Amino acid sequence: MLKIAYSEVFRYQVPEKHRFPMQKYTMIPERLLQEGTISEANFFAPGKLTEEEILTTHTAEYWHKLATQTLDRKEARAIGFEMSETLVERGRYIAHATYECALYAKQFGVAMNVAGGTHHSFADHGEGFCVFNDVCIASNLLLNRGEATKILIVDLDVHQGNGNASIMADEPRVFVFSMHGEKNYPFRRPPSDLDIDLPNDTDDEAYLSILTETLPRLIAEVAPDMIFYQSAVDVLATDKLGKLALTLEGCMARDEFVLTQARDNGIPIAVVMGGGYSEDIEQVVEAHCNTFRVAQRLFFG
Repeated sequence: MLKIAYSEVFRYQVPEKHRFPMQKYTMIPERLLQEGTISEANFFAPGKLTEEEILTTHTAEYWHKLATQTLDRKEARAIGFEMSETLVERGRYIAHATYECALYAKQFGVAMNVAGGTHHSFADHGEGFCVFNDVCIASNLLLNRGEATKILIVDLDVHQGNGNASIMADEPRVFVFSMHGEKNYPFRRPPSDLDIDLPNDTDDEAYLSILTETLPRLIAEVAPDMIFYQSAVDVLATDKLGKLALTLEGCMARDEFVLTQARDNGIPIAVVMGGGYSEDIEQVVEAHCNTFRVAQRLFFG
């Protein structure tokens, strides 16, 4: 069964200027249920990160500032949200959901988080709407608990995962692959194990050609026993913050290729959503829903 992490806490109410992209966390599960792709039985409510789990990845000083709401104005501005206890609590549930998805993926082949993909969070600070780094926390928990020995992060967000690159720079058991827009945020980028910078207006054909040439080789070389896949839809041509030019069909073909590679190689894959900022929220939701549809068909159809 396709296990999907979702909780009411994901619906965190933010100020009006940030409300648009946050709507998708409600709309994705509702659409998948309405169309019959999944049922309520597919959802699980995740637990919350403990302090000990947070400190596997984030510094004690950063965690203390989050817990006591004492980030200074510059630190809070870098994250981009108005800081609150509720926002921090939300991040703890989302990050633990990604870890739980990895455990379910070990059982069923794939599992998915309706949220997650907070790859701009560093060990000692947050950036770009990212408080905790869910994929890095989940990776560290798996490694520390003997639940994985080699992890491949496949980050196909339009933005480079600078937090992932920084946190995992000295961790040889985690290979970070990021394919992103060359001219997009962030502009200061710690190197990933493999970064592929794409020129503006890269289309379906060019994008998929590079991906199909790269990913099978990485899987063979890295030999992971767990994959985390950041399936962001800010690669769409309609995205306000991205500069690539994928269509809905190209984005779905990307998802199908990544998920097929994991399935055919027998590697559990945990999927997180990442970004999506098209003017039309319907484009964002449809593109994200395609990822779930493809996973359901490939693994359980």
